[in-house]
Amino acid sequence: MDLMRSEKMTFVQLIIPVESAHRAVSYLGELGLLQFRDMNSDKSPFQRTFVNQVKRCAEMSRKLRFFKEQISKAGLISSARPVMQPDLELEELEIQLAEHEHELIEMNSNSEKLRHSYNELLEFKMVLQKAGGFLVSNKSHSVTEERELDENIYSNDSYVETASLLEQEMRPGRSDPSGLRFISGIICKSKVLRFERMLFRATRGNMLFNQAPADEWIMDPLSTEMVSSRLADLETTLDAGIRHRNKALTSISFHLAKWTKMVRKEKAVYDTLNMLNFDVTKKCLVGEGWCPIFAKTQEVLHRATFDSSSQVGIIFHEMEAVESPPTYFRTNCFTGPFQEIVDAYGVAGYQEANPAVYTVITFPFLFAVMFGDWGHGICLLLGALFLIARESKLSTQKLGSFMEMLFGGRYVLLLMSLFSIYCGLIYNEFFSVPFHIFGESAYGCREATCSDARTAGLVKIREPYPFGVDPSWRGSRSELPFLNSLKMKMSILLGVAQMNLGIIISYFNARFFRSSLDIRYQFVPQMIFLNSLFGYLSLLIIVKWCTGSQADLYHVMIYMFLSPTDDLVPWMLFPKPFILKKLHTERFQGRTYGFLGTSEMDLDVEPDSARQRYEEFNFSEVFVHQMIHSIEFVLGAVSNTASYLRLWALSLAHSELSTVFYEKVLLLAWGYNNFAIRLVGLAVFAFATAFILLMMETLSAFLHALRLHWVEFQNKFYHGDGYKFKPFSFATLVEDED
Repeated sequence: MDLMRSEKMTFVQLIIPVESAHRAVSYLGELGLLQFRDMNSDKSPFQRTFVNQVKRCAEMSRKLRFFKEQISKAGLISSARPVMQPDLELEELEIQLAEHEHELIEMNSNSEKLRHSYNELLEFKMVLQKAGGFLVSNKSHSVTEERELDENIYSNDSYVETASLLEQEMRPGRSDPSGLRFISGIICKSKVLRFERMLFRATRGNMLFNQAPADEWIMDPLSTEMVSSRLADLETTLDAGIRHRNKALTSISFHLAKWTKMVRKEKAVYDTLNMLNFDVTKKCLVGEGWCPIFAKTQEVLHRATFDSSSQVGIIFHEMEAVESPPTYFRTNCFTGPFQEIVDAYGVAGYQEANPAVYTVITFPFLFAVMFGDWGHGICLLLGALFLIARESKLSTQKLGSFMEMLFGGRYVLLLMSLFSIYCGLIYNEFFSVPFHIFGESAYGCREATCSDARTAGLVKIREPYPFGVDPSWRGSRSELPFLNSLKMKMSILLGVAQMNLGIIISYFNARFFRSSLDIRYQFVPQMIFLNSLFGYLSLLIIVKWCTGSQADLYHVMIYMFLSPTDDLVPWMLFPKPFILKKLHTERFQGRTYGFLGTSEMDLDVEPDSARQRYEEFNFSEVFVHQMIHSIEFVLGAVSNTASYLRLWALSLAHSELSTVFYEKVLLLAWGYNNFAIRLVGLAVFAFATAFILLMMETLSAFLHALRLHWVEFQNKFYHGDGYKFKPFSFATLVEDED
């Protein structure tokens, strides 16, 4: 089926023998066209049948993440080349992963112990060298100081009572029984100042503090010969351990991608099996779900039965369902982004008309109406072509959030740029500069000596300019009034045309669902109301353009609103609720009594029951809903038409911004006979064009075009009350972050 309507879905029931359940679900995951319904929603994850298998897969996923972290820390790159390896069973893979994890943990532990010993010896070596350097450098000074202290201070009897601890330590023959004269060691460089302050306070200033930066390479064969030899041995051992560890990680990296993919698939299969129920005999699993009618599900199930050598086949049974089917559109890389734009507003109901079919053209066109400049359009086109040319490479890389969004919408950007070039040629703007592309201007000087031909003295001397706006309008005194009038009227025409398209699509929706009430009491009055006001205004605009009339359209619209069509609002409001009530009464006449529920037949328990249940008709709710819908359309016809004037406003703003940057930046800088000023002016113009006109204005026009489609266009026919078809598919598996 085409993109206009969602694919037809069927509700199926599967009865799968236990011995072929795993293979059948795995094959269905490869097919990716069956959405299972959770039949154990009332159970917690720990109460399900295959919870142990899910835990095993989660544990294997943890081990694989551990391997990936170790490979990243080692600075190795995971191999992307395919490695020939026989297919493994889940149990064999589990054993291999456990062995590799145990080996890596043991190697990491040994390496950590060796590194700790190496650091201790290195610190000891540095302490020996630095402390020895302090003692040798202070030896001559200490001899002189001890002699002076003996002569002047130590001979004094009161010295013992008044001397500080440091002075008592330095006095010969009065050392502390512990024999410690100094303490040396290694400390972090960032903590030296705090350590010195702490010692100063603890000793009340009675200390001598010295420090030196620790160098890794210190040569002192007299005092550190034994330490150096042990350090060399440890370095050799550490290097050998690192080489062995990198070799093991490299071997793991060859198979990491394949193992990760296999574990993800197995976990997804068991998660899906947990959604199924055992039958009464406990020999079969029963599952239900939705699948498109074109899906070759039965062929896949037959193949699963054959491959699993099961003696009992899988039963595939179509049933009727009470709930509405999911919505599924088959899209590709071109139509997918436009479908996402529509789905961001709301997923289409089952078999509802899809606005994405028209959004493919109308969205980039309305964007271009606001962004029209063929110079800026060429810049966007180059960016879109770059993304498309590198599509195969960029699709395999991990991009940032902004680049991923830009790459996903590369074809949207392509159409936006092409329509921007088209509208820019109509506006005749190339970075706000007009060009005589399609011939000469229709206007010329009244006289040969016309000195101010840009603003005055211009007369029409030849046929109109063949395509777009005549370049002679640029710079004239009537440029702004002319462009304002042109773009404002064009915005109204485009708005009325798109709103009429939305109402026409509502007719095809009503016809598809065989709702004659919506055609008679919704489509017809809406078309009459909209076109009797704004359709007539659009007709007057076209007639005025064709005939050159000077009629004032403002007064025409004022008189029209003073005498509107009063009969259309009751036509939309009253008939439909009363007719619905009458039809409901006739349909359920004599069925006001409910069915008696028994153990043999309970309609709530039997989802396959095709009996029609009695539903109470709430007339007040239907009437209020119809009243809100009617009032919303009447008021929205005015506000939505006015909303399309944003096409005129943003187009004018974009054009004026381009003119300001060109005339007040580039031309002003080019008027100076100075290379530096010209270079600065060119840089400012390029920056303003890239970041303001190509980024901010693009985003602004994109958001306004989005609003016009969501509010002004889609509310005429689109309900968006469906839900997406989410099949069990291996292609859509994402990495579990937990």
